[in-house]
Amino acid sequence: MQCFVYRSSKRLQTYVYMAKKEDFEILPPDLVVRLGQLEFSLEIDLVPERKLALEDPKAVLRNLRAQGWHLQLPRDEKSLLVAPS
Repeated sequence: MQCFVYRSSKRLQTYVYMAKKEDFEILPPDLVVRLGQLEFSLEIDLVPERKLALEDPKAVLRNLRAQGWHLQLPRDEKSLLVAPS
């Protein structure tokens, strides 16, 4: 599956994987506010066997198929939910 990865301008080491390029309107509005402008990082052909630095590719693919996006938080924030500030 082709996917597009965007970097948050407000949160360090935070990325959003998207099933469709620049399909930001599918993201929850409160998440968009917290992430700030999303800057294109890379396009990859994601398959279950592909190694990713911080994410399980099978989980990313599940989220891309189910909701069209996947949020990657820094390793130390994995257990935290994105909550209002």
